Amino acid sequence: MLPWLPDRPVGFPPVASALRDPDGLLAAGGALTPEWLLAAYRRGIFPWFSDDQPVLWWSPDPRMVLFPDEIRVRRSLAKRLRNAGFSVTADTAFERVVAACAAPRDGQPGTWITAEMQAAYGCLHRLGAARSVEVWRAGELVGGLYGVAMGPVFFGESMFSRAPDASKVALVHLARAMSAGGGRLIDCQMHTGHLASLGARDIARSEFIGYLEQWLGDADSGRRETFDGISAPTWSFDAIDTSA
Repeated sequence: MLPWLPDRPVGFPPVASALRDPDGLLAAGGALTPEWLLAAYRRGIFPWFSDDQPVLWWSPDPRMVLFPDEIRVRRSLAKRLRNAGFSVTADTAFERVVAACAAPRDGQPGTWITAEMQAAYGCLHRLGAARSVEVWRAGELVGGLYGVAMGPVFFGESMFSRAPDASKVALVHLARAMSAGGGRLIDCQMHTGHLASLGARDIARSEFIGYLEQWLGDADSGRRETFDGISAPTWSFDAIDTSA
């Protein structure tokens, strides 16, 4: 039976107890407050649900990750990076990026980035925990991504493109800034061919959790879950900006 989490206290079952089918479903309930979300990410857990469902929490095994120095830039993408007229910024249009990620896509009947989710990550952004990368061309927002940054880890949530390879451009700039500034890992959550083509790979959940414990500390140390108690990014988002 799937555990149901009350609103208080904040806490999760061990990730090893997550279901195998569907892979990684851990619990339902709780809330999308900063306290819950920060506690989840530190434990390798993320929310994912539809409008007609309760809050569902996941920790799949294996876990897709991208080590920043393993970003793969093929020749065609390298050409776009040089010649497509893109400029890249960070944290200048967070709400627009999230809304674009939530927009309907071909072959998808709905979105998991519900209004409730958008509000929750907007709150995290105002606290400095949720961040965005924007890709522009001729003053128009044509791509981007958003996620949660803690210490040397970036927990990716979603990305979008309105121009060929624009989301890839955002990810390449993020990975390069992290690699240059001491960032260690981008969490991609679940396997996709799109991310695999850029160098992301699957690792065991236990290995992923080990990295989080090493870099973010013991999630069950008992300290209060606030952003003040979480390591700020060890690398600079300013390094992403190419607009100057």
